[in-house]
Amino acid sequence: MLTALSIRDIVLVDALDLEVEGGLTVLTGETGAGKSIILDALGLALGARADAGLVRSGAKQASATAVFTAPDDPALIEMIAERGFDVAPGEDLILRRTLAADGRSRAFVNDQPAGVTALREIGQALVEVHGQHETVGLLDWKTHRALLDNYGGLQPQLDGVAAAAEKLKAAERTVADLKAVAADAASRAEELTQNLADLDDLDPRADEETELAGERAILGAAEKAVADLADARTQLGGDKLSQKLAAALRAVEHAR
Repeated sequence: MLTALSIRDIVLVDALDLEVEGGLTVLTGETGAGKSIILDALGLALGARADAGLVRSGAKQASATAVFTAPDDPALIEMIAERGFDVAPGEDLILRRTLAADGRSRAFVNDQPAGVTALREIGQALVEVHGQHETVGLLDWKTHRALLDNYGGLQPQLDGVAAAAEKLKAAERTVADLKAVAADAASRAEELTQNLADLDDLDPRADEETELAGERAILGAAEKAVADLADARTQLGGDKLSQKLAAALRAVEHAR
């Protein structure tokens, strides 16, 4: 239940603190007395669309704060908790909204920063405005199932279904994780199989690495000798020397 509404710098109102008692409360006054301003301020606190025109002329920002008695509806408490806000038992629920002159707004739930969407969803669960041309909650199909469930006293069954659904989701997550592990293991096994096949194709022998190292040393020395002879041939010149060097080169290359 709404217990208090605090308004600051909204339209013509610079400051107003309204306390609401239990039972029926009626606001009366002639046209232009400011009744609609109070409704606009309440709508702002409940997450309605913010219009910079609500900020009183000359003020930097407007604010509206609505205070409600501690919610005792488990569904409402759960909905508020799902949106990231803690509601302690017996603690008032405070919805606050500030609106700057440039149209930017900020929302708070129990002094915790909130998104306007979350503020609006909580506000719609707390207050229902009946206007001449406005849709009431009874005509909103999204509220019908909860009304029927409450009327039928089906909360225990709802809790059971919710618990079963959570177990199902947990089992599905486990299955997905196991499938991912199996796929990774299959990929690893395929990689190892390919590695073994490559080793079989190479057909490595005992002490083969030592033999290859020796051959690599011989080939390196031969390559250096060939380079040295070619350099000598270029520098010394001469037909006979060239022929001898050529024969030596061929011999070295044949040895390679």
